[in-house]
Amino acid sequence: MATHTGGLTATHTVHVQGLVRGFGDRAVLNGLDLRIAGGEFVALLGRSGSGKSTLLRALAGLDRDVAGSGLVEVPEKSSVVFQDARLLPWQRVLDNVILGLGGPDAHERGRAALAEVGLSGRERSWPNELSGGEQQRVALARSLVSEPELLLADEPFGALDALTRIKMHGLLRELCARHRPTVLLVTHDVDEAITLADRIVLLDAGRIAVEQAIDLPAPRSHRQPRFLAYRESLLNALGVEE
Repeated sequence: MATHTGGLTATHTVHVQGLVRGFGDRAVLNGLDLRIAGGEFVALLGRSGSGKSTLLRALAGLDRDVAGSGLVEVPEKSSVVFQDARLLPWQRVLDNVILGLGGPDAHERGRAALAEVGLSGRERSWPNELSGGEQQRVALARSLVSEPELLLADEPFGALDALTRIKMHGLLRELCARHRPTVLLVTHDVDEAITLADRIVLLDAGRIAVEQAIDLPAPRSHRQPRFLAYRESLLNALGVEE
């Protein structure tokens, strides 16, 4: 298995070539190629078992014990957000945000990151005092406080209720516009992908089956005719009937 950082072009933050990953006799990723431009927001769709999370874990360097091969080039400064906020329950909110962050201004940067996600004044709270949406806000603050070039998000809003998900979509758009990371979002929600992404990549049998650029005026709405057209096309590609 070959995984490298550095050597990226000025225009591309992520370069994947011939990526193969398997578990036992089952190939999950089968010679996958992918490039993501700097500052681009890409959403990754696919049926269960199509390789979405496996690809994200390969980019995050979290699959070093998994058999496979291929080239993976990503920036050294990368962050990951999971469906579970994964906050340390014995650490207060601010300490969770600045975990691993060095420098004399770490606390100041952590407070600023919490202010960005609307949690000023909650620095001394314990994680179990926060709602699920608030915990995910802390996770976003923690992921962006180090100003990563690449943000990897594995269904970060999958456990939230519908209204909270909509609010989190708006927050993520605002944060990405401000910090300009390259983003790869794994999601099973077609509407979420269309709402957030510049480009949607659909995996099938471990390879890219569909790539769809999303060109919609802001604010994006499911009432827009082109939104509905994108949804119909992607659902058809997924083999889902509305």
